[in-house]
Amino acid sequence: MMSRYKRIVAAIVLALAQIGFLGWMIAGRAALLRSGQEVLLKVEPVDPRDLLRGDYVRLGYDISRLPVERVANLPQGETTSAEGPIVVRLKKDADGFWRATSAWLGSAALTPAAADEVDIRGEISDGWSLAPGSEIGVEYGIERFYVPEGEGLAIERDMRVRSFGIRVAVGKDGSGQIKALMDGDTMLFEEPLY
Repeated sequence: MMSRYKRIVAAIVLALAQIGFLGWMIAGRAALLRSGQEVLLKVEPVDPRDLLRGDYVRLGYDISRLPVERVANLPQGETTSAEGPIVVRLKKDADGFWRATSAWLGSAALTPAAADEVDIRGEISDGWSLAPGSEIGVEYGIERFYVPEGEGLAIERDMRVRSFGIRVAVGKDGSGQIKALMDGDTMLFEEPLY
């Protein structure tokens, strides 16, 4: 049987480990927001509300639907996509939004990105057609942005009539984190570092 002293020490060690893990997660997110390459993505609205976290704006992007012709290493003889990672190369367009120029199945690009390009990592789900002219659906983990209570529906309505964007910080490993929701050139909401 453990003595009272050992139980207290074990509880303190466990609490410190949990606090350390949470601190590591928060510091990693803050580091990405602080130093990641910033890109602006054009937004397509979906539907807001989460019972636990409140209003959010569900986001879709033009880079969420990739033409199969953009994927450089499609498996030969396959008719549908398999679930797994994909790397999408982005380049800034004349209108200020970043768009997909090429993509690779797997967790690494086959060629290094140029100085004016950024590689973002995503996940495809299985079952997408690989026939010429079709598209593959990709999720990047930046499909929700939480907003103050009661503002989600109004923002979604506005997205249907005006151009909105999301500023995203992209890390060297290709992970993305939303920095801000933009209504044209106006920043509506900015994600705090902590």
